[in-house]
Amino acid sequence: MADGSTPPDPGPGGPVPAVRPFLVTAGRVAPDPSGRTMPVETQVVATAEGLAVLDRLAFEQHDIVAACRIPQSIAEIAARLRLHLNVVRILAEDLRTAGQLTVHVPDTGVTHDASVLRRLIDGLRAIPDSRGVLRDTD
Repeated sequence: MADGSTPPDPGPGGPVPAVRPFLVTAGRVAPDPSGRTMPVETQVVATAEGLAVLDRLAFEQHDIVAACRIPQSIAEIAARLRLHLNVVRILAEDLRTAGQLTVHVPDTGVTHDASVLRRLIDGLRAIPDSRGVLRDTD
């Protein structure tokens, strides 16, 4: 820094982006006028058209399409690209409208089924930690 001190530690993910979320979305706070948002578990994948125009897309849109060469959830994209969740939702909807992403919204009846959540929890507990130890069950 100018005064000779060291800059603050940016943390494990690196420095925080300097661009404010409302600038990336041109002030929009919802993907469409109805105000509906995509669930965080919504899966998105790049289309052939999206990959073909990848070099012509703007910054964050380019990064989203590039990350979606394999299916990704909205939450995964936000975490991977260090973008605000609503920014990813809005840009993903823009990219879907332009034909550059395919969006697969999960069936809400299945996602709210307690048996699905129980199987998910059991599956996560079956993954050993870094020492190879399984988590205790309840």
